[in-house]
Amino acid sequence: MDKVRFGKTGLMVSRVAFGGIPIMRVSKDEAVRIVREAIGLGINFIDTAHGYADSEEKIGEAIKGTKREDLVIASKSPAKDKKTFTEQLDLSLKRLNVDYIDIYQLHNVSNESQKEAVFGPGGAMEGLEEAVKAGKVRFPGFSSHNISTAIEIMKNGKFALVQLPFNYIDREAADKAIPLAKELDMGFIAMKPMGGGLLDDAALSFRFLGQYDSIVPDPGFEKIEEVREIAAIVKRREALSTEDEKEIEKQRLESSASWCHRCDYCQPCSQDIHISVVLCFKSAFKRMPAERARGMIGGAVEKARTCTECGVCMTRCPYHLNIPVLLKERLAEWATMQ
Repeated sequence: MDKVRFGKTGLMVSRVAFGGIPIMRVSKDEAVRIVREAIGLGINFIDTAHGYADSEEKIGEAIKGTKREDLVIASKSPAKDKKTFTEQLDLSLKRLNVDYIDIYQLHNVSNESQKEAVFGPGGAMEGLEEAVKAGKVRFPGFSSHNISTAIEIMKNGKFALVQLPFNYIDREAADKAIPLAKELDMGFIAMKPMGGGLLDDAALSFRFLGQYDSIVPDPGFEKIEEVREIAAIVKRREALSTEDEKEIEKQRLESSASWCHRCDYCQPCSQDIHISVVLCFKSAFKRMPAERARGMIGGAVEKARTCTECGVCMTRCPYHLNIPVLLKERLAEWATMQ
């Protein structure tokens, strides 16, 4: 598989990365086989996170015996304070069974309060900078679900890469974030290249993404067949056709009234409902073990029952979603899954 220079890191990475969420759903032996299949097909970029259950441990087992310098390993910590961040980084190193992690990211810095916490005194950024100096991490990065917040952080010059949602439905990053990353020579990981499991056509998804040479998509894999399919699509590098563009526009129109982009501009809610978690719960069930997804999301869904239909969230949503109606629909869907 062709490799591309990943921004100012100078790392040469495969045109598609291996996302580490879905292997939480399979046995350790099967996960090892899936990761090794990806490596065998030329995927040298593996991205996971501290919070993805046993994903780091499974990847650590899979890369045993592989030349460390041939791989680019990325992980993330959701911690906002330095102490917790450092503890989680050390645990990531232990789970992955490596002496250093190529790319370590502040996980999901998506609003002003999170930004203030990680960059404030005793914040996670202090821990990340110390980890780079100590050689535990080669390059610092961050992920976010909010384009505006991400752009502010990108401009501070402290990071070598950014990870943002990007697919043919969630395409806002194309306007400013991707061009800015290119201007700043930052690597760009395209999170949720298939909509977090909600887009079914892999070929269409990756033909769309293939228009952007400076990004690296990060799909999650649960089956060897999925790895083979997407690796083959990426290797072919087919151009987006006129028919593809028509199909994308059709799907965008069909989803425009219900697709939550997880930007959280609708927050805060007076009832403390985490709206995007509720609206996107099906994505979690697509990628995580069912019991883990229920444990993570169940509380948020129950909280959605307290919605007063005040409509304030609708005035904030840049996509003009009828959020109270969508919450009711998701509650009804949730009831069928219990």
